Amino acid sequence: MTRFPRFLLPALWLAACPLPAAAQVEQDGQFWINATAFGSIGSFAVFAEVQPRFGDGPSRLDQLIVRPAVGWAINDALTLYQGYARVETTPLTGRSFSEDRSFQQIGWEIGTIERMKLSSRTRFEQRFQTNGRDTGFRLRQMLRAAVPLTGETRGVAAVAWTEVFAALNDTDWGARAGFDRVRTFVGLEIPLQGRSTLEFGYMNQTARAPAGRVAMDHIVSLNLFLRQ
Repeated sequence: MTRFPRFLLPALWLAACPLPAAAQVEQDGQFWINATAFGSIGSFAVFAEVQPRFGDGPSRLDQLIVRPAVGWAINDALTLYQGYARVETTPLTGRSFSEDRSFQQIGWEIGTIERMKLSSRTRFEQRFQTNGRDTGFRLRQMLRAAVPLTGETRGVAAVAWTEVFAALNDTDWGARAGFDRVRTFVGLEIPLQGRSTLEFGYMNQTARAPAGRVAMDHIVSLNLFLRQ
């Protein structure tokens, strides 16, 4: 019988952790799809991803993100990227708006500890929205862990990751310096042909909203990673 991976417990606790009673929580069920293609020639690396995100039930397309990046592999464990993202957002209330992001990213394959594979992603974003004139700066830090559930070299693995977002300044379009949001994911990674994988599971997103409110999204997450 497969034992439940102990490393998932902190992520599950964070996802279910209650918020302060004083906070007004707005909750939503969502469905996010992510398709990312990775490629490399020698030390030159590239990726491109498309992310449609469905909310309000989910019953409608809330957001669409297209995000390409080029990078350089310093070694087998460390890769640096420069990228761009185009984000189209259609909120349930209010006007639609667009966002352009330039970002710098560090991908780090930390290593394996007792069959648990650890990796990290650090991303620094410069954000420009059509509903304001200011540039927003945001730092994102993700830590991911994967544990194989079978004895195969490329078998099914249990996955958990947490990503914390911190805004570094206030903007005229609504960003406020400090905590922005946290995402926590638990699920399974399934190997596909070659080095490609399919990852699906539950994601909890807790974000700071205007007027002291908190937005909590319960997300079914489906991720396809295509690797050459």
